[in-house]
Order: sequence, then C-alpha cells, then structure tokens
Amino acid sequence: MRSALRAARGLLPVLAAAASLHAGAQSVTFNGSMGERAALLVIDGQPRTLAVGASHGAVKLLAVGPEGARVEIAGSQLLLRIGAAPVSLAGKSAADTAGDVVLTAGTGGHFMSGGQINGKTVQFMVDTGATMVSLSQAEADRIGLDYRRGQRGMTQTANGPVPVNLVTLTSVRVGGVEVYQVPAVVLPAQMPYVLLGNSFLSRFQMKQLNDTLRLEKKP
Repeated sequence: MRSALRAARGLLPVLAAAASLHAGAQSVTFNGSMGERAALLVIDGQPRTLAVGASHGAVKLLAVGPEGARVEIAGSQLLLRIGAAPVSLAGKSAADTAGDVVLTAGTGGHFMSGGQINGKTVQFMVDTGATMVSLSQAEADRIGLDYRRGQRGMTQTANGPVPVNLVTLTSVRVGGVEVYQVPAVVLPAQMPYVLLGNSFLSRFQMKQLNDTLRLEKKP
C-alpha cells in the first residue's frame, strides 16, 4: 500500500506529457480540444480535427471533456489524456481477451495505459510494487463502484494509519485483454491514475525490454 501512495504523489510531473496511443499500426495523439465539440488529434503523424461522433480511418472520437478525449479504435474504447503512454495490441484484435498487451514508457519511465474497470473508462499506471489494483475514492465514485460495502481495512503511511476498502472488480480491461474478478483497494488519497497492481499483473508473464513492457496472458 505504501508503494501505491508514493507512486500517486510522484505522478504529477507526468501530467505535462502528450497523450498518445498505438493500436496495431495506428497511432493517435490528443493535442487539444475545441470545447466539447471537437478534438485536435494527430493520427499516424498527420494532424486531424474530428468532431464528436466523426471518424478517421479506424479512429472514432466519442467524447471530449475535462478528462480528455475518449476514442474508439478497432472496437476498443480508450481515454486519451495527458501522460498516457502508447499501447499496442500486438497484432491481436480488441476482442481477443487471450492476447498480449504492449506498453511503452512515457515521461518519467512510467508505463501507462487507457483501459476499463467494470466497463467504465479509466487511466492506468503500472505499479509492480502495489499488491492490488489501487484507486482513489473519488475515482471509485466516478465509475460507480460501491466500495463502501467492501471489507474495511487499514494501511500504514508516513502520516499514520489510513482506512481503506477492499473490493473485487468484476472486470479489468487493458488494450484487448480483459481479466475478471480482480481484487482491488480503494484509498482516500488523491491519485491522478489507477495503479495497476499485482492482483492484475500476476495473471500475466511480464517481459520488459528497455522502454517496452509486454504483458503475455498466462494460460
């Protein structure tokens, strides 16, 4: 738990980076918005202005808001926002839940990815030091997670004991891979990202080469 809180405090400088995403051969970067009506995207190196509901190639802009731009690529919905790192489905289709996920390190060496918890879009950061998937109470409220019914516990921090709630997530999706019944912890700390801890990562073989992390689903 200490790792989760330390990671959350260290994430703020990452928010200065550009949000980007790779899906197969297609790359997308979110560079700005025109209110909530349109977004300026860079698709495969070419600037494109898309209105909400419009598409360019395999990329469809679903919504634009304070959290970023929500896009659909090859049937997978992802949130592009500041600090997001590239994601590749390693040649698998978005519906192939037995596929691999390839993450590329962003600013500060953090591996980040758009994804979903219980079908709701979130932004993840890989944290191998976190025992479980970890998210803030504010994020849990945003996605409609009824964590208050979860088992109560305590974790020790530098500022003393902190109450937490232990829950089981129905599903966690990263790229084209979905995992079910994932233990998680909800913290009162302010966290700009959901920490993708070992309750999810342990379902995969992890292979890191330089700034690339490959998650290979275990049989």
